[in-house]
Amino acid sequence: MQTATATIVPDSARYARCIEASKRIRWDIDRDVIRGRHFDLAHKFLPDGLSLAHELPFLTPAQRLFYSQVQGRTYANMFGMIERYIGVKMLDVSRTHGFGDQVAFEALVRLTDEELKHQELFRRIERLAGEAMPPGYRFELNGNDVAAFVLGKCSWAVLALTCHIELFSQAHYRASIDGAAGLSDLFKDVFLFHWKEEAQHAILDELEWVREDAALGPAAREAAVGELIELVGGVDGLLQVQAGADAAYFCHAAGVDAAHRAAVEVNTLRAYRWQYIVSGALEPRFQKALAGLTTDAQMARVQAALAPLLQYVGECGEPALH
Repeated sequence: MQTATATIVPDSARYARCIEASKRIRWDIDRDVIRGRHFDLAHKFLPDGLSLAHELPFLTPAQRLFYSQVQGRTYANMFGMIERYIGVKMLDVSRTHGFGDQVAFEALVRLTDEELKHQELFRRIERLAGEAMPPGYRFELNGNDVAAFVLGKCSWAVLALTCHIELFSQAHYRASIDGAAGLSDLFKDVFLFHWKEEAQHAILDELEWVREDAALGPAAREAAVGELIELVGGVDGLLQVQAGADAAYFCHAAGVDAAHRAAVEVNTLRAYRWQYIVSGALEPRFQKALAGLTTDAQMARVQAALAPLLQYVGECGEPALH
């Protein structure tokens, strides 16, 4: 647990390893990922461990398939939106190394470049999904507005949220997407190549979070924990908006009868809270990092803020990524 402020010297060796990995696994959107392919709607996009489609037993097999595709389309759009703010934030953080550790500076500039590439990838995926799926889908969230809200918080809170996101993206791929049967090959490849670069990004997020933490006094850290809780609440508000839109689109396009529409909306929000908040909060690596930078009382504040979301997600039994 956090007990005192210390000076953290950048760990050039860890930054250097991230640079080496970035060079080694560098990929191209057209050559390596899309490769001229289009979406085949005979295959799922998201596995049940993420979509929670299996929690709606009244869906037909065709409806369950489409439900995974609606959520998968939003999953790609959510990452594209999230990476708008991450690119800006990490470019800003890189400036603190500009006249110091050039290895750290290069690692963060590379991260920013990769996040820009990811945004373009997800824009391409949205266009391909739009070509294949029925009309009427809407991604209701504005990337610039979301970025402005997130970046209005202190660096400690923003870096904590970013670390959380990039750790759960890895957990989703490793535990659920990679080994799932019946998934679209294109969709799976998108998140394979995304995961390859996010693995380095999570390391850099944590290094910068620890470095930022070392500059804070007790009062500033206490305020930062409060701002992290505010960010979690803000994310949940976004999920409620998009879950409502996706449930409405799905029910209309899939012909779900009126008696079951409320259940679809509840389950969609449950799936989104699981995907974007709870699965990351339960990720051991994130829990360890957060516990190492907070007091027992501060950790308890975070846990209390998460408790209603954990309860909502777990009402039908604790989900599992696989």
